[in-house]
Amino acid sequence: MAAIRARAAGRGLPGGERLPSIRRLAATLELSPSTVAEAYERLVAEGFVRARPGAGYYLAARSPQPLILAQAGSPREQAVDPFWVSRQSLDAGEETLKPGCGWLPAEWMPGEKLRRGLRRLAKADDAVLADYGNTRGSLALRALLLARFAEEGLAVVPEQLTLTGSGTQAVDLVCRLLLRPGETVLIDDPCYFNFQALLRAHGLRVVSAPYTPTGPDLAAFAAVVEAERPRLYLTNSALHNPTGATLSPQAAHRVLGIAAAHEMMIVEDEIFADFEPEPSARMATLDGLDRVIRIGSFSKTLSASVRCGYVAARADLVEQLVDLQIATSFGGPGPLAAGLVEDLLAGGGYRRHLHEVRRRLVQARHDVAGRLEALGIRPWLMPRGGFYLWCRLPDGVDSAELSRLALAEGVVLAPGNVFSAAQNAAGFMRFNVAQMRERRIDDVLDRMMRRSLAA
Repeated sequence: MAAIRARAAGRGLPGGERLPSIRRLAATLELSPSTVAEAYERLVAEGFVRARPGAGYYLAARSPQPLILAQAGSPREQAVDPFWVSRQSLDAGEETLKPGCGWLPAEWMPGEKLRRGLRRLAKADDAVLADYGNTRGSLALRALLLARFAEEGLAVVPEQLTLTGSGTQAVDLVCRLLLRPGETVLIDDPCYFNFQALLRAHGLRVVSAPYTPTGPDLAAFAAVVEAERPRLYLTNSALHNPTGATLSPQAAHRVLGIAAAHEMMIVEDEIFADFEPEPSARMATLDGLDRVIRIGSFSKTLSASVRCGYVAARADLVEQLVDLQIATSFGGPGPLAAGLVEDLLAGGGYRRHLHEVRRRLVQARHDVAGRLEALGIRPWLMPRGGFYLWCRLPDGVDSAELSRLALAEGVVLAPGNVFSAAQNAAGFMRFNVAQMRERRIDDVLDRMMRRSLAA
């Protein structure tokens, strides 16, 4: 391909000029004809060359210009909101350090197991590689999920479960089904920042209740529900994001009672549940999926590249969600994505992978907490699992300004107020302990906090 481009440029060939035949160029370059044919076809795909059936290959009339993505503005000029954190984390280059992102490092994921699964899928029937999936998703994967639910005491029949394209899509589908613009949704304060972004994209009114180390502040929760009459409560109950807190059985029972008294539905996102050393209280299990909708995915534990989530709920709701997913996505995850997740869950590899990840996270939480304490950054609590530390910054340090300063140093942080609907967490920061291996992060935090205090 480089040789063809160089010859075209060196000879000043005009657009539309016919290129040598495959056989002639293969002989000239001492390559196989198949290599030249592949090079021509790749240049066709790039728009550099045009193919004319039966007549050969020709230079394009105008060579394609390199793709340059113009930025709407410097990241330092954009508002530090939930979209800011997502954009900086997702678009960061490999050289950027991301203690503010929400996933494990790629080398912590089961890469070799994923490769083996892909090799097995490559030998599957053509339908697996080319067809749409079942409207509810892979039957085999759903059977594995039902078995996992049964282990924790949650009896779910097949009609109560459907797969989705991701955990985020699961929340989106529930919002589309149950809510209308202008209606009220209750979230935790703080809570996962993309919950806020998604709810506001639906035109919903968001209210919040403070979160404690054992769940929502029950007095405040009850008062908000009484005053605002939210249609739905959206939360993480296992290893809450961003705090790492664990819902207590007492709080779970009280929340369910308040929800029942005010006819409020609950969406319980359990995406971090597999990082717990032992399962904690789940509202879905206590409620039996009457008023609670369980969602989850495998983006955090297996691969964010293989998007596959699920919804477990009352059968009548699942039936409507299936139709809604057909209307918006023509079905759930394809056979490839579902088949790969199924391949990893079916054997002991997933269990062993999680055991190793949990072991590494115990050490990482201990080490990072100590490093942060040395900088005057204090963890709000020490979680029993997971990879987040919700931390209080030294007095006078604003987490949004610290994040702007750190970004200029190649470090993406997650400032407190992006998690807070009430905007009362300016002095907090969420740290991903698995992404804190580079000691340069400590230096950047120390220098930027000093600069922030001196400003």
